[in-house]
Amino acid sequence: MADIKLFEAEYKLMEIIWELEPVNSTQLSKVCEERLGWKKSTSYNMLRKLADKGAVENKEAVVTALLKREDALRAESEALMERAFAGSVPLFVATLLGGRKLTAKEAEELKELIEEAAKP
Repeated sequence: MADIKLFEAEYKLMEIIWELEPVNSTQLSKVCEERLGWKKSTSYNMLRKLADKGAVENKEAVVTALLKREDALRAESEALMERAFAGSVPLFVATLLGGRKLTAKEAEELKELIEEAAKP
């Protein structure tokens, strides 16, 4: 599922779906109107696109996510790493920290993550 590319508007709709699922499609369009200012037709078009991509299921007017939030975040993170940092984790971390000092707890958590990621 992580290979599904979401555009910004699709991601906004997915955030609402993840929050409310399972959600009636009519209710979903009302929430989209309130939060995003979308017309009903826009919501349904976006929902159809997400269904075509395999990100959601709209069965009997009940919408559920097939794409997990964690998978979408991982894919977005990987795309950002490639686009902005040429896939370099050290460059990403250095930029993220920007000279900021870590607490001992933060440093330990990062060390554990790095050790786990380095395991064969």
